[in-house]
This record gives sequence, structure tokens and C-alpha cells, in this order.
Amino acid sequence: MKKVILKRKIAQRIFNGHPWIFGNEVEAVNIDTTKIADLTTIAPGEIVDVYYHDNKFCGRGFINPKSQILVRVLTRKKEEINEQFFYNRIAQCWKYRQQIGYTENCRLVFGEADEMPALIIDKFNDYFVIQTLAYGMEVWKPAIVKALQQIFSPKGIYERNDVPVRELEGLPQVKGFLSEPFDTQITINENGLKFLVDVENGQKTGYFLDQQDNRRAIQHIVKGADVLGAFTYTGTFEIHAAHYGAKSVLGIDISANAVEQANKNAALNGLEKIVHFEAMNAFDVLKNWAKEGKQYDVVMLDPPAFTKSRETIQKAITGYKEINLRGMKLVKDGGFLVTSSCTNLVPPDLFLHTIELAAKDARKKIKQVVFNAQAADHPIVWGMENTNYLKFLIIQVCDR
Repeated sequence: MKKVILKRKIAQRIFNGHPWIFGNEVEAVNIDTTKIADLTTIAPGEIVDVYYHDNKFCGRGFINPKSQILVRVLTRKKEEINEQFFYNRIAQCWKYRQQIGYTENCRLVFGEADEMPALIIDKFNDYFVIQTLAYGMEVWKPAIVKALQQIFSPKGIYERNDVPVRELEGLPQVKGFLSEPFDTQITINENGLKFLVDVENGQKTGYFLDQQDNRRAIQHIVKGADVLGAFTYTGTFEIHAAHYGAKSVLGIDISANAVEQANKNAALNGLEKIVHFEAMNAFDVLKNWAKEGKQYDVVMLDPPAFTKSRETIQKAITGYKEINLRGMKLVKDGGFLVTSSCTNLVPPDLFLHTIELAAKDARKKIKQVVFNAQAADHPIVWGMENTNYLKFLIIQVCDR
């Protein structure tokens, strides 16, 4: 096994257990005690041992010379990486979800937070959707699929590896069945409601499980309310609002396909007379309707990530401030704004500060009602900032 030797000065996060080791933190890669390897001769996905500069064992993981993240550590123990290793890890993930009460629909494996870097597995009833986002995980994909089959006897497994990040690893974008084919339009239950999940063509793995707890958090503020939802995707928040007693709900999204599925979801729950969806540009609508003086009891904003790069964080902050300012202007005096950010590069304190600045510019007084992260099946590991990515906020908005 090849040996990766770290430099004397490395990021503290490696000592603290973070699995990412960047190329500029590596002193050398040894084939044996005497020979230093040429990285171009190393096979992507190969298992390597990692040692600190003083020759103390750091961990064992997979290497990819084509990636900026040269090594992703799988374990801090000298244990064999084989099919049984992946079976044990997935079984451990499942036990944790059972212990915290997430069994029917859940994120079964949440990458680094579950010591399975670059692996995502979502469970929808008896169907599984997986993403192998690094070369090493791609190499072990057959073992991962085998473990799922042994532990769950699933009705179907589908891969959603049609994501650009794979190209940074030297991998193609692909999607398709990893089991016998099945109907990729499946129905799940959440909080007493039914939702269609398109695992083949929906965003990410087909459904945003990370907001399932937060969707319950709106139940008291929407009773008897006129509600506007922007960036609705397939309408989960809006349908929950109708279910929890809203008087009327309008959801808008720029995607005609998402709106079509959202209206199907409304009908699936018998709520189509209360909630309906229209294909509209939410940025334009928020701006124009605020100018027109339209008002709602509750406004809900759940925009996509505004940045995936540190170079464009300021642009993302400007975007979040602008849409939340517009949203606040649409809220009646004493009403509520429900707002989210899924950009992990924007930490919670910066997100809250952005909302505060938006309130000042909108000349509104705000009162925090709820501030949550993602559901607990997406565990947050302290010291791994990328695991603490979702910010969900409910505030009361009052005129000054």
C-alpha cells in the first residue's frame, strides 16, 4: 500500500478528524520506504495510508491525483477497506437513523458526516438514490449497492451522478438504474401528506429531505393566513401550509415542470382548492409585487444555493439580502417571513446578519421565532463546516 506523508504544517482540521487532505498539504507519496511515487502513475481511487510528518499514523483513505482533494480519509484505524467495511458503515448509518426516528424517508448516508466522504444515499420508502461524487467512492460503488441489497432488500436503486462536481474528479456525469428498472415516479409520505418524487429527473436526488422537520415548523403561523411561497420547487412548504389551515396559498417557481408536479402534489392531497402554483420568475415577482403594495400574512422563501464558490460569496449575500428585503415588504404588519439558505459557504451568523441588514433597509422590526438547521438525518459534525449548511428562519415582521 502506498504511503502519503503529510507536511509538518497542515490545517488543524486534519488533526481534528476532517477527511479532506489537499495536494498542497502532502510532502510525498511513497511506494515503499525508499521510492517516491510519481503521482501520474497512481490509479485514481487507490487506497493509501496517510502519515503525519513524524511518521505517526493519520488514517486510511482513497487517493485521486486528478482532484484538488488528493486524499479523502475513510478511517483513522488500520482496518482493511473491503466490501465488509462498506457494509458495516452503511449498517451503522442505518442504526443511527433508526435511533433518532428517521426510517421511512431519510438521508441514509450524509458524506463526511457519516465517515463516508463524497457518498450520498437517500432512502425513499423502499427505494434508494445514490451519488458517488469522488473517484474512490465510484470504485466502491458495486460494494455499496451490494450492501444496500443485503441490508434492505430494496425495490429499486438509482444513481443520480449527473452532477458537474464529478468532472473535477475525472468522472463522467451519468444516471440510471443500479437495480432492476422500476417506475421512477414514486410517492412518499411526509408529516401526514403525500408527495411525488421524481428520482430520475428531479433536482439532486429528487426531493429535499433536509427540510422535512422545518416544514412542520410553519403549522401555527399559517392558520387562517394568506400565504405566498417563492422558489417553491414541487410545493412542499406550500402544501404543508394548506394542510395546516391556511386560507389561501400561492406558490411560484420559474420551472414549469416543477410547477406541474407541485399542482399534482396539491391534488394528491385534495388541497387544490386552497393552494395553487404558477410558473413565474420569483425575483421579478417579489420586486414588482412589493412596488404594487401586495400584502400577505406569511411569505415563504426557499431559494436555491446562490454560490458554490468562495469567490462569489459577496454576490450571494447581496442576492439573499435583496430577496429577503422584498419578501419583508410583502408581509403584512405583524405577519411572518419564512426564509432559508442552503449555501454552506454562508455560515449561520452571516446569514442572520444579512437578514438583519435587509430588515433595516426595509424599515421593518423583526422578531426571531424559529432558527433551525437541516433535519437530524443530515447530522452536523462540529469542525466540518460543510455539514452545517442549511439555515431555516421564521421571523415576525412589523412596521416601524
